[in-house]
Amino acid sequence: MRKLIEITYVYRLLIATLLMAAFLTLVLLLKGQHYLLFSFMILVCSLLPAYWRFERDNISTQTLMFIAVLIALAVAGRVPLASIPSVQAASFVIILGGVSLGPELGFITGSTTALVSNMFLGQGPWTPWQMVAWGLMGLTAGLLAQTKISHSLIFMIIFGFAWGFIFGWIMDLWYALAYVSPLTIKSFLLAYASSFPFDLNHALSNAVLITLFYKGWGKLFNRLVKKYRILPTK
Repeated sequence: MRKLIEITYVYRLLIATLLMAAFLTLVLLLKGQHYLLFSFMILVCSLLPAYWRFERDNISTQTLMFIAVLIALAVAGRVPLASIPSVQAASFVIILGGVSLGPELGFITGSTTALVSNMFLGQGPWTPWQMVAWGLMGLTAGLLAQTKISHSLIFMIIFGFAWGFIFGWIMDLWYALAYVSPLTIKSFLLAYASSFPFDLNHALSNAVLITLFYKGWGKLFNRLVKKYRILPTK
């Protein structure tokens, strides 16, 4: 029963985020006023249910420490590479974290990584968008972990490659809302097209890191999860 409740919660979170994206797109097309501030508020609200659930769950100290280590690794994989456009080693750690801990804590790991790393790189209105994007990356990786697909290296390479572009598209939406003026379908598409090289860098870096380290790190993380009884929830 508990398992069913957790899965239901994850799907509700995923649906809510997709509805939020659809709403922001509608606002963009209608050219509403103050849409950036309103969308920022919606993004913050979309993160609250996950953290509220996280606070209420009886999570072991081992699990909290493991999450902290994952976030530290992800931050360490992002900050030193910030000078290289869109090469995000953090994404690899977030994907592996989602596979190891499940969808809910995968979301927490991804979104917290964005918040913590931006303490070094700079906070701004882009932070909640990055939190949602990386959170969804960890969440979807956690959903894959509930199937046998996550054991396929080729599929995980494709998954990481695809998320390089999905992450970029989410951030492009923020960029278009914030900086593109006048905002039309043509200018919106041009904004997305201009980010293609950066999204490709992100996708390729994900694919390379997964190819080289996914199997080895995956075995290590699974061993730690079993040895120290690190579980998403009790």
